[in-house]
Amino acid sequence: MPKAEARAIRHGFPWVYGNELVLDRRTKNLAPGSFAVLEDANRTPMGVVTVNPESRIAARMMDMDPAAEIGPAWLRERLAVALAHRARLYEAPFYRLVHAEADRLPGLIVDRFGDIAVMQPNAAWTETMAEEIAAALVEIAGVTTVIKNGTSRGRALEGLAEETAVLVGTAPAAPVPVPMNGATYLADLMEGQKTGLFYDQRPNHAFAAGLARGGRVLDVFAHVGGFSLAALAAGAEAALAVDSSAPALALAGQGAEASGTAARFASRQGEAFAVMEALAAEGERFDLVVCDPPAFAPNKAALDKGLRAYERVARLAAPLVAEGGYLCCCSCSHAADLANFRAATARGIGKAGRRGQLIHTGFAGPDHPQLPQLAESGYLKSVVFRL
Repeated sequence: MPKAEARAIRHGFPWVYGNELVLDRRTKNLAPGSFAVLEDANRTPMGVVTVNPESRIAARMMDMDPAAEIGPAWLRERLAVALAHRARLYEAPFYRLVHAEADRLPGLIVDRFGDIAVMQPNAAWTETMAEEIAAALVEIAGVTTVIKNGTSRGRALEGLAEETAVLVGTAPAAPVPVPMNGATYLADLMEGQKTGLFYDQRPNHAFAAGLARGGRVLDVFAHVGGFSLAALAAGAEAALAVDSSAPALALAGQGAEASGTAARFASRQGEAFAVMEALAAEGERFDLVVCDPPAFAPNKAALDKGLRAYERVARLAAPLVAEGGYLCCCSCSHAADLANFRAATARGIGKAGRRGQLIHTGFAGPDHPQLPQLAESGYLKSVVFRL
């Protein structure tokens, strides 16, 4: 591979794109998910990679040791390192256990829900070794059930089909209760979005909840009530959760029941932009408004359109914030960096005729470590303004 790209790999960048590789007849025929030794232009070994000729990311670095053997023992070692970090962070076993490249397990996501692990095999090697990964999770983490959730956008880019299956144990018969930030959330591990719950927002839920004590909260794009349930647990007077998904709002309601805050919780199903416009027309005002939309800019091609959408979110949300209240806007789009997202949000606030102080910037929790060389691993941003 070219010298510049080889230098980036040696400095920690984990991906090799197809146009950076020179393949001979034998390596061109490697099956997706195979392992090979990556060499630089001088044929010096650089490490073991997993190869997928069908993906734009043709190779992912597995181990900088060219002699490494990728098998059950290697998996157990990597999982043990990841588990040790989470065990220091959290007393209860509810967290992201594996965060892909940042945990040196490229393309693999694992979220833990007590004795259940939900894995997303988003790279070809994780699909071919899914059974071995499940066995290692049982041995190292002590889980009794492992669910494979193969519904992510990334799988299509790897040429992998959508599939959800139980690899170990039995599927939970009901949504799983998850204690977090003083509230109890209900996670649907078989039919819910992603792995069933978004652990990445945990610290942002906690910060926003501290602003909500004694006030009214609007939680837009609420999913299963991430921000609203945390706010109620922290002493908010009332919370209204808005989402287009009736099943998600039903789980939010069940979470409020389980948390003992159902009397102060309400929900409203509908398209977020339309609901915010309707609430403004009704003269509603809230002490804290939170908007946590899906990724509007999932890639660079969608960046301009996505930034306009984030601006529109802020423009519609700002009029709903009471004087002296707070607006929290979030983005999970890795293509929209913090500066662009913050600027789009500020434009929206200004176009709504409001002015704000930026008081806080948040990111994903420490169970979602970032790989400094890979911007995609630091996808989540949260900005909080006092208006």
